[in-house]
Amino acid sequence: MLGILIAIAISWLLLRLIEKKTLVVLGMCPVPKRLKQFSIGFLISAVCCILIQYLEAYLKSSDWIFNKAILSQTILHSFWWDFKSVLTEELIFRGALLYILIQKIGSNKSLLISAIAFGVYHWFSLGVIGNVVAMVLIFIGTGVMGYAWALAFYKTKSILLPFGLHLGWNFIHNTIFSQGPLGEMLLIAKGGHELTEWNSLLNFVSGMVIIPFLILIYVTYFVKKENDLNLTVN
Repeated sequence: MLGILIAIAISWLLLRLIEKKTLVVLGMCPVPKRLKQFSIGFLISAVCCILIQYLEAYLKSSDWIFNKAILSQTILHSFWWDFKSVLTEELIFRGALLYILIQKIGSNKSLLISAIAFGVYHWFSLGVIGNVVAMVLIFIGTGVMGYAWALAFYKTKSILLPFGLHLGWNFIHNTIFSQGPLGEMLLIAKGGHELTEWNSLLNFVSGMVIIPFLILIYVTYFVKKENDLNLTVN
């Protein structure tokens, strides 16, 4: 929680000093329109993540079983962990810094810078430095996803759509399918076999390349661009 408070405080300070604006320009106010954008984003990413998890289960010939030992408090704790980590990343990569960049150098360069920074960040967060193939694929996947989420911020004038897209993926991946750092959660993989080299590549490319491009297509063609007059009133 401290990290979020620090990120919010730094965001407020940067906006105040550089643009003479407040946090309102980030579109964080949970009015119905923004909540709808958040919910749609969450649902789209959640469905995409579910499809990827079942693709992996199919390739492994494994099953997903319910974790009977899981407690509701554990699920809530995991959700809160996902919520905090996602919000912190959104404030860093799709928050005040992106807003200021857009005002200073325009949207095209700003979105690209945000995407590159997000891709490089995941080299470190996923621990793939030195593995060239993994670095390239992760940079493409997280970079494209980062670009899509940055574009969502730019088009809606709000952080809530990218936040929903981001949280939907992380929550399903980490809390529902137990793929995160917190260990076994709601569903646990049972049985199956190790993926062959080609099946492993197919699974990896599907999750890290195909899905990000599908999200980008959604944001590009199906998310309406709002005008600047809507920046602070919706």
